[in-house]
Amino acid sequence: MIPRLNLQDGITPQYQVFLEALSAAGFTGDIESSYASRLAVATDNSVYQWVPQAVVFPRHTDDLIVLTQLAREPRFAQVHFSARGGGTGTNGQALNDGLIVDLSRHMHGILEFNADERWVRVQAGLVKDKLNEFLKPHGLFFSPELSTSNRATIGGMINTDASGQGSLVYGKTSAHVLDVTAVLEDGTRILAAPVCGEALQAKLAQQDREGELYRTVLAVARDKRDQIEATFPKLNRFLTGYDLKHVYDPQTGSIDLSRLLCGSEGTLAYIAEARLDLTPIPTFRTLINIKYDSFESALRSAPVMVAADALSVETVDSRVLNLARGDIIWHSVRELITDVPGKEMQGINIVEFAGDDATEQQRRVSALASRLDAMLAAGEGGIIGFQICDDLASIESVYAMRKKAVGLLGNAKGRRKPVPFTEDTAVPPEKLADFIMEFRALLDAHQLTYGMFGHVDCGVLHVRPALDMCDPEQEVLLRTISDQVVALTAKYGGLMWGEHGRGFRSEYGPAYFGDLFDDLRRIKAVFDPKNRMNPGKICTPLGVDSPLVSVDATKRGAYDRQIPVAVRDSFTDVVSCNGNGLCFTFELNSPMCPSFKLTGDRRHSPKGRATLMREWLRQLEAQGFNPLTEELEIHHGGIRWRELVGRVRNTLAKVRGQYDFSHEVMEAMQGCLACKACSSQCPIKVDVPAFRSRFIELYHQRYLRPVKDYFVATVESYAPLMATAPGMVNYFLKQKWVQRATEKTIGMVDVPLLSQPTLKQELAGHPAALFDLDKLERMSPQARQKVVLVVQDPFTSYYDAPVVRDLIRLIEKLGYAPLLVPFKPNGKPQHIKGFLRSFARTAANAAQFFNRLHHLGIPMVGPDPAMVLCYRDEYAKALGDARGDFKVLLPQEWLLTALADTAPRTGSQGEYFLFGHCTEKTALPASNADWGKIFSYLGAILKPVALGCCGMAGTYGHDAAHLQDSQDIYQQSWGPALARLPKERCLVSGYSCRSQVKRMEGEKLRHPLQALLELL
Repeated sequence: MIPRLNLQDGITPQYQVFLEALSAAGFTGDIESSYASRLAVATDNSVYQWVPQAVVFPRHTDDLIVLTQLAREPRFAQVHFSARGGGTGTNGQALNDGLIVDLSRHMHGILEFNADERWVRVQAGLVKDKLNEFLKPHGLFFSPELSTSNRATIGGMINTDASGQGSLVYGKTSAHVLDVTAVLEDGTRILAAPVCGEALQAKLAQQDREGELYRTVLAVARDKRDQIEATFPKLNRFLTGYDLKHVYDPQTGSIDLSRLLCGSEGTLAYIAEARLDLTPIPTFRTLINIKYDSFESALRSAPVMVAADALSVETVDSRVLNLARGDIIWHSVRELITDVPGKEMQGINIVEFAGDDATEQQRRVSALASRLDAMLAAGEGGIIGFQICDDLASIESVYAMRKKAVGLLGNAKGRRKPVPFTEDTAVPPEKLADFIMEFRALLDAHQLTYGMFGHVDCGVLHVRPALDMCDPEQEVLLRTISDQVVALTAKYGGLMWGEHGRGFRSEYGPAYFGDLFDDLRRIKAVFDPKNRMNPGKICTPLGVDSPLVSVDATKRGAYDRQIPVAVRDSFTDVVSCNGNGLCFTFELNSPMCPSFKLTGDRRHSPKGRATLMREWLRQLEAQGFNPLTEELEIHHGGIRWRELVGRVRNTLAKVRGQYDFSHEVMEAMQGCLACKACSSQCPIKVDVPAFRSRFIELYHQRYLRPVKDYFVATVESYAPLMATAPGMVNYFLKQKWVQRATEKTIGMVDVPLLSQPTLKQELAGHPAALFDLDKLERMSPQARQKVVLVVQDPFTSYYDAPVVRDLIRLIEKLGYAPLLVPFKPNGKPQHIKGFLRSFARTAANAAQFFNRLHHLGIPMVGPDPAMVLCYRDEYAKALGDARGDFKVLLPQEWLLTALADTAPRTGSQGEYFLFGHCTEKTALPASNADWGKIFSYLGAILKPVALGCCGMAGTYGHDAAHLQDSQDIYQQSWGPALARLPKERCLVSGYSCRSQVKRMEGEKLRHPLQALLELL
């Protein structure tokens, strides 16, 4: 039995009093102080981990003012803060052990838009891609192109002065900020915008905090101009923290405080709103994907590409490419970056041309293509091939692969993972190749592997050495390499932080800036005199004797190494989560993590759940408890009365409010829909449903299970029994009093009705119902070639029998002899609810039976994606080699083979629209295309619809506690999609999805195989 876990970094009394006072002062946002909420923001995409005192989520600018004004009271003098946006920083910029102020949950509105003047005013928590989604119909976009653009917030971009692909043309975020509404640490609201002439004189004359800002900034930026010009690097990409070079314009005599706030990492003020300059979307875009025999060749040829007047030149090394090949993302780019026969591709350059003049665009593309052909013919430059693509979908697919590079590196095999800490060095582009060769020699001397990708057109390359951060010696090595890279970049006229800010690398600032560092401190002092805004980052206020943060700060590995190696290896996907945050995507039409998209709560995301599990495993070890030993005992032992009494006692203590960190973890796990999108969409392959099931099993060794868990887990036992009297069962299920009783006692709603007629009745007298295994085994191999075995699952067979019936008819229409395999429990419901011992027995029994069928060489086909794919994934994890070699196919997998020799029909049978199941389209990325090919054989067009989750997810939508969430998730993407399409042409592959549509729309949509039957 797991112990009660009550270890947590407690909130200090001062912060507790502050939070109580904040609520009383009129703060309207959310205030969260649970340990789980604090852990969810204790990490970002860096190696560091700092647990804050609490997290607050302002609803508007006035909340920021209430917060800062309250903090001025002397009793709260020690309270400090850090603003947080998307949490995608690679250097811990937003991590803080005080109060985290997260602007992403509520402050994400588009406030004002002027298409004619090409600007938009937004709140700081708005995600960049969401803004561009709004702007696209107007032919405009916010141009800094980030790899994290589907979760990076505008406020975060401003605080880090983010840039990205295409920055030679588009510049950094600061180049597009027209003005910023900011709140200072004393509650003063300012508008940071260019000010000159009389307006500037008026600002300088103000006898308040704002006037003091202008006087100090002007004195530093004007009087130290020569020193600033000499110290700041002449690079396209560089971050200084406080941009003294651009805050003052000597030509106009203007001061623009927004240029100072851009890149300040939340150390000067809260960014509340921003007015942004917008860029027209190019009419024409073309990519040339150039392949090389070595990464050095790719780097050295970059100047040729830049000279071709390209928008951008991005590079990716072989390590990233090989990781991409093992990811779902490769499915979308494999035809765009094909292998060169007889050559080994060691790197690629992705060259983009963009413009509005078709003739000029074609001229530039043709000129570079001719140059590449000549280099290929001459064997120059290490080029082994290139491909051109100019359709938007292909271009976006290539960039999606490049954007995923950060996450893919975290999926490297072994305990050593490429980690960020030296990953945004910037040197003059003409020196990049020599710099990287020396950089590689440095890492090779330490016998490290590494991945590289980045923006060769501006001299920025992301280099991630692979380290095991659970090894204290490797942590020391991180410091050694950091020091060496700082020296190396200085040698080549660059700097270590070219793109991703300083964060915990702030300790290197004094040496780099020299005498100017005190001037940075003067700027900090006038904005934040008491060092309360993200203290220790960039610099400390002049006159305040406080240390800067260091690369030696507490890291995730310091916590993870407290978990035994065997446990870490068993829960690999938990510990391997590198915090890249791809699961925080806002995209409603993406299957990734519906629970996060619904709640905006980072606990309810794959990263959040992995973080909580890491801490849970650490606390178990702190109490001397090994979960692996307990799992073995569960699977080989039985329930003892003493344990049952203990569970009752512990459950009563839970009801009385006794704290246990396990309850916080359980809350996060219960919100998971077990859709399994994370297991393939996440670049690290964080499989939440897998470790969720393990946690639930262990949790319920201490606490009693709710009745609904047994109701769900045993569905494969009682569904066949109820199907013997479907009329009577359905009659009772339709009664209002039964429905109310079911909701009150079991906690389930909208319990589905059994199919009438039943599948047995539908197939009465049909040859498909005459399954005889002995007869099959005696049948000749030639005779078996025309047999297809239909594998049942409890949901389709007993609650949607027409689908199974029509699958059998379809198989017959194609000239095969279908046989309905006797129902064998699959175990998926048991797995979802954490009955893993029972699931293992069910899986072993089913595997034994299906392996016997497999040896007959007869294809087996099952209609429901979730159940069929369970045989491949969950069975493999539960049984290992004992699973055997059997394979149950989905209908489209078998149909592709069955129709392979069929001549496609001419003419058009019209368009259909495919609403795919989450598990199916993420685990089998070719699924949509496969269905499309099959429909084309029959003269029809099938278009996949981009969708998120339907919200049903097996039995999640039948849980009374999740009913409203289930319906809200449906309305995020499924509801709007069905509203604009003809429902009779919409096809749904998943049983649970069809059930949700029927509940929400009042109509049951067809499975794709039913439409195929109609076409035949």
